[in-house]
Parts: sequence; C-alpha cells; structure tokens
Amino acid sequence: CCFQLYGYCYQDSNDIPDTLTTITELGSPLEMIQLLQTSWEDRFRICLSLVRLLHYLAHSPLGSVTLLDFRPRQFVIVDGELKVTDLDDASVEESSCTSNSDCFMEFPARNFTLPCSVEGRCQSMNEKRNLYNAYRFFFTYLLPHSAPSSLRPLLDKIVNATGNHNKHVICTEYLALELSPSPSVNSEFTQKCVKSANTQYRRVPEAFIPDENYRCWPSYHHKGCLLSVFDVNEAIEICDSYSQCKAFVLTNQTTWTGRQLVFFKMASNHIVPDPDKITYVKVTD
Repeated sequence: CCFQLYGYCYQDSNDIPDTLTTITELGSPLEMIQLLQTSWEDRFRICLSLVRLLHYLAHSPLGSVTLLDFRPRQFVIVDGELKVTDLDDASVEESSCTSNSDCFMEFPARNFTLPCSVEGRCQSMNEKRNLYNAYRFFFTYLLPHSAPSSLRPLLDKIVNATGNHNKHVICTEYLALELSPSPSVNSEFTQKCVKSANTQYRRVPEAFIPDENYRCWPSYHHKGCLLSVFDVNEAIEICDSYSQCKAFVLTNQTTWTGRQLVFFKMASNHIVPDPDKITYVKVTD
C-alpha cells in the first residue's frame, strides 16, 4: 500500500546538516485523465489497492492514521497498483471533543458530524476522512465509468454507501470480497446479472477473423475492438450493443482478473483456421 523503501543514508553537508537520502521503488505519477482512458479492470485494480490502503490506515500498528492531504498527487502507480508516496501529512491523532458539534467534518460537496466518545475523541474521524476523500477523488470517477453492466448495480451501491459514510467498514470489505480478482468469488453474482440475448450466433471452433476491425472505447487494442468478458453471454451482450458488430472471436488470453479477451468484428467474410480461438458469427434472417 505504501512506497517500498529499499535503503537510506545520513550524510552531513556543509550547507544542510543531517541530510537524509532515501532510495525507493520507481513509480509512475497518477494522471486521472490518463486513467480514465484505460480499461475498467485496470482502474478497478487501482481501486482495490486503494481499499487495501484504507484498511491498513484504519488498523495500522500506530492506530488509525489519516492522510490530511489525500489527493492524487500523493500517489503513484507501481505495477498497476496504487501506492502512497508522501506521508508528511499523515496523522494518528483523533480530534478531541466535548460534544458532537466539535466533530464536524467539512468537504466541498458535503459535511458530516460524528459522535463524540466518552473518552473525548471524535469516533472514527481519521478513518472516515480517508474514506470520503477516497470516494471523492477516486471511487466516484474510476469505479462506475464503463464498468461491466453486470457489476453496475453493485458498484453504484458501493459508491453511494462510501459517499454517505454508511456502513463504511462493511463497504470496504464488500468491495474487497465481491469484486475480488478471483473469478470464483464473483462468478455467481455475475452469472445472475448477465442478460440473456435473443440474437442467434453460429459457433465456429478453431477459427479467427484477421480483418474486419472497428474501433471501440475502451479497448485493449488501439486499432480494433478488444474487450474483456466474463463468458460468452457477456460477449453476446456487448456485440448486440454495437450496431457495427457482426461477429466476435474468443481468444485464450485473459486479463489479471481472469476475464477473457475478445475481438469484436464488423463482418465475417474472411475466416481463417486458428486452434487457439473460437469465432461466433451473428445469424441474420
């Protein structure tokens, strides 16, 4: 969840005494506009790593830690996952209070008042501040945008619950469990939500369509429409949603979550043998 520290050293300088030099892993700056142009699964992976960070901050060895400057510029991407780099503004102090009115949290879009405990501390203020900042800077942009249709009801529920501070602990666990990268965890939910299609498709095993590409967004291939699906039913649903789609090809490649990569094609005039692929051609009346 945090930047990996590989080493550090102290050295005295004539200009600056007690200079500390650190050696850390290399990460890429977090550019939100660039992230919105990536696949949903890549963005989901970032959100999942953020959930792990939220859990760690809430249960760290030092107690509940809040990041007072919780902004995208404080994070980097390392191997597809989000990591925090700047801990200068981290705090383990829960705000003191004498009444609930002292536990007032103000944000640009919403305000919250938390209960004051008998010990004179605002209950879970550090954790909830982190959670709401994760919602307004990350979840609300990265999770729902171009998400698989089968997961949208769950994602809307998670985003809304996070923004409202309702059941915040359950919400983070819900995200980690229900949207686990393991297909076995969310298979039952996904299968229940995938729509059945009325369109008929002819299955052509060990076949590929090399041409007939069209562009779609987001796509794993810049010259064609290459998307990830849970199963054939979801591929049919996607093809039916594009007027130019007349066929699709299942590959033997998967994303990091185990979803299968599929090429969507605008025609099936030229089909060639390929033992590693299966082509589905839309049947027209």
